[in-house]
Amino acid sequence: MDDVPVITIDGPGGSGKGTIAALLAEQLGWHLLDSGALYRVVAAVALERGISLEDDAGLVAMATGLQIRIDEHAVRVDGVDMTRRIREEDVSEAASRVAARQPVRASILALQRAQRRPPGLVADGRDMGTVVFPQAPLKVYLDASVQVRAERRYNQLKNKGLSVSLAALLASIQERDERDKSRAVAPLRPAPDAILIDSTSMSIEAVLSRVLDEARSSGLTPST
Repeated sequence: MDDVPVITIDGPGGSGKGTIAALLAEQLGWHLLDSGALYRVVAAVALERGISLEDDAGLVAMATGLQIRIDEHAVRVDGVDMTRRIREEDVSEAASRVAARQPVRASILALQRAQRRPPGLVADGRDMGTVVFPQAPLKVYLDASVQVRAERRYNQLKNKGLSVSLAALLASIQERDERDKSRAVAPLRPAPDAILIDSTSMSIEAVLSRVLDEARSSGLTPST
């Protein structure tokens, strides 16, 4: 499958990478990998089952035994719909901690790479271009100011009917940024050859257009 094209979209939470990745995959007719959802599932189930987020052996055993099904409409784990649960703030916090555990990342790596199927894959995450698909022909690193990212997350959760505090979200995002960037395992950072896009003052449409332009320039889409 090494000849199947991959576009990676990495960046911190609230940068818009999930939205852009989904729209890009739809536009191209490619498969979509929401890598963060995998860690959110592991975190949510760990919280549900009372497994310590520092218990590597327990987390790996649990993760490898789960039947996870993710599509554009829902996330199901062992047949249970967890679409809403994995987006709640306690799971977001736990997912960041789980993602810093090397054994957990190793257990999920093969599952991530198996999503590379014809005609192509758009992979959204924090280490897609640096670790999971380092040979991808197009890597994008999407960022935005922490205030804007907190506001986006706040509106997203409010629209889903969840009760949230903007101040608490801002503090949580800042803490997660620091943890993700400083962790020893697959820290959050742009790949050396990534295209850097600051979406702070950009619309979704403008960001998508920019990424599509880069895809065309890389020969991944028709030029017309």
